[in-house]
Amino acid sequence: MGEALVIESPGCIGIRPAAALLPGPGEVVVRPAHVGVCGTDLELLDGVVDPAYVKYPLVPGHEWSGVVAACGPGVSGVSAGDRVIGEGIVPCRVCASCVRGLTNLCVTYDELGFTRAGAAASEVLVPASLLHVLPDSVSLPEAALAEPCAVAWRGIGRAVPRPGERTAVVGDGTVGLIAAHLLRLFSPASLVVYGLRAAQEELALTLGATGFSVSFPGSSASPVLPGGGFDLVVEAAGSPAAVERAFRLVRRGGRVVLLGLAGSGVNAAFPMDDVVNGDLALFASFGYTSAAFGEVAGLLAAGRLRLGPLITHRFPLASYAEAYEALRSGGSAGPRGKVILDV
Repeated sequence: MGEALVIESPGCIGIRPAAALLPGPGEVVVRPAHVGVCGTDLELLDGVVDPAYVKYPLVPGHEWSGVVAACGPGVSGVSAGDRVIGEGIVPCRVCASCVRGLTNLCVTYDELGFTRAGAAASEVLVPASLLHVLPDSVSLPEAALAEPCAVAWRGIGRAVPRPGERTAVVGDGTVGLIAAHLLRLFSPASLVVYGLRAAQEELALTLGATGFSVSFPGSSASPVLPGGGFDLVVEAAGSPAAVERAFRLVRRGGRVVLLGLAGSGVNAAFPMDDVVNGDLALFASFGYTSAAFGEVAGLLAAGRLRLGPLITHRFPLASYAEAYEALRSGGSAGPRGKVILDV
């Protein structure tokens, strides 16, 4: 008998006994090692996620890494003992969106940790097609960040970064810091993270940013941007203010990528004439595609991502309440990166 972290209903969470899992055809049972906790997990606990995207009771955990325990009939390419990460979104593979490669827009929404049991448990059942085997050189704690990396990677890719560009990220949370870490791979001339907490500066610079600021254009503390702004701005904070700041940071003819979610019914204002007259290109990105997740798995395997510094808080599964509180409160007066549970 194992155990699982279960959100029975909004506001009701606890460790519960969990029966051993048996893999069916095409399925794999994985023993999770590390599970990331993100803002969406707090929203699941608070009951503010759109009911179309959640099914209670649920086992959270859509960001994870682990080791294969058992494979069902017909599974190939993965074996017991393999170190793996897994896509959370479970696409149907046959609808028009999936056939075009847009698995994030599958007509049937299904995702680990939302509509089916996630990885905050002794075992998790995963379709074998979603798994990516990792070499021994990849640390499993770092690998647990593959899912938010895939979210940022897919959005950044839509804007096609080019070497020598001036780039900026609005947001100093996990996704914003990951976005900066990924943007550095494109050899930008500059890479500035704009955040709200000065304590995040060291993390941002360690992960690849060339600058960090808690002031923005339009404020008395911020000078006019040289040359008219940035070529590419990635918004990863999920607030109306962050979206407005992104538009103030970008140059004429530049590109803006929106990654943040602010909540249903929340609107941002932006200067329509400036956007049109500035000839701006605007991209938004939901989740990640299977292709994007596979590319992140390849970056991890090749040693091109160094995410260890981003993990600032670790708790055993039994201390889930402390982990959730660290995320909700900001953890401490110091830097706060990723919060993970060690299963």
